[in-house]
Amino acid sequence: MDLILWRHAEAEIGEPDEGRALTGKGHKQAWKMADWLDHNLPHSCKIISSPATRTVQTVEALGRKFKTHPELAPDCSPQQLLAVANWPNSREPVLIIGHQPTLGRVAALLIAGQMQEWSIRKGSVWWIAQRERGDITTNYLKAVMAPDLIAK
Repeated sequence: MDLILWRHAEAEIGEPDEGRALTGKGHKQAWKMADWLDHNLPHSCKIISSPATRTVQTVEALGRKFKTHPELAPDCSPQQLLAVANWPNSREPVLIIGHQPTLGRVAALLIAGQMQEWSIRKGSVWWIAQRERGDITTNYLKAVMAPDLIAK
């Protein structure tokens, strides 16, 4: 299974937290990453976003069908995110658009095998995949991409 973690782009500061919108810079970050993702994601990819305004605005830049899920709200746990993604049993790749610190914790759990405080920068993508060799399944980091590395 492939699990792609996309942190929302830069958002305004303010309250309520769930209603914070993307800044102008955030929209540019989202468009750049969406262009990269559109060229790399399989068409069968399932796309699920937090219901927060900033995550919905981030994923809308991709221009593909997506669903929001209340379990992906800013305070969700890594276990909730993995359950929503159906990790490791999903038959198709899953793209999750979410928040820190949950995304970093999920990446640490899947790559390092234990919960740690890893930081995923705003607008960035971490692509985690599984490899099966005989009876052994391992997780590996397939790609990491940041919006400032994408030319446009």
